[in-house]
This record gives sequence, C-alpha cells and structure tokens, in this order.
Amino acid sequence: MKSTLKLSGMFVGLALLTASAQAQNVASAHADVLAKSDSSWNGKKYIAYPKGAPQLTVLKLSIPANTALPWHIHPMPNAGYVLAGQLTIEDKVSGKKQTFKTGEAFTESVDDVHRGISGNEPTVLIITYSGTVGVSTFKQVDGGKPEY
Repeated sequence: MKSTLKLSGMFVGLALLTASAQAQNVASAHADVLAKSDSSWNGKKYIAYPKGAPQLTVLKLSIPANTALPWHIHPMPNAGYVLAGQLTIEDKVSGKKQTFKTGEAFTESVDDVHRGISGNEPTVLIITYSGTVGVSTFKQVDGGKPEY
C-alpha cells in the first residue's frame, strides 16, 4: 500500500511539473536598440577599452532641477539613458552641447572634460560604464567637486 501511495504521489508530481512546463510560453523578446556607436555624442571615436580585469558598473544617477554637475572626465566608454527629465552634455574645450530628453540614450565621451546640466525638472539617468576593477568611473578636474 505504501509503495502504491508513493508511486501515486510521484505521478501527481510529474503531472503537475508537466502542466507547469506546458503553461510556459517560449518566445523571443523584442529588443529596441537605444544606442550603438563607435564614438561618443560629440563625435570622438572610441579607441579601446581600459586594460585590466573587466568590471561593468550600472548607476541610477539623480540630478536636481537646474543643476550643472562639476566638470569631469570618464576614463572608459559608457552609455546613458534618460529615465526622466533631460540632460544637456557640454564639452568644456569646444563648448559643444547636446540635449537628451526622456526616453533617449546617449554615448559619453572618454577623456574629454565635460559636464551634464539638468533642465527645469529633476533628471534621472541610468548609466552603464565598461571599466576595469579598481578604476573610478569618473575623474575630478582641477580639484573640483566629484561628479557624484
């Protein structure tokens, strides 16, 4: 009797597992390419990734309204996405500026002094850095404040 109950329980378990597997839909996802580039927003070509053990960093960066971040550089390629508000990126040397709005992606410059400026609303960004272990995602310029 015990072996019949065990066998019966195994069949019920197998039936539930099979039903669960059949209920799952197997399909490919839809992907929208938000940014794909071999150069930054200001047209400067990416040369190479930093040498060393790879380390990806993903940040959610929140900037208050009407705020300019300190001048800084990034020693590695990175890309951002504007979740809310807008971001104007300004290159210090050329004075070139470009504004990215909610739902837009951008590729950032490497080793160029620049800053981000929010608009009349707070700005929220998701930024992904392709760096290496032990290397900060930004460098302060001329003893200024850190980017974050």
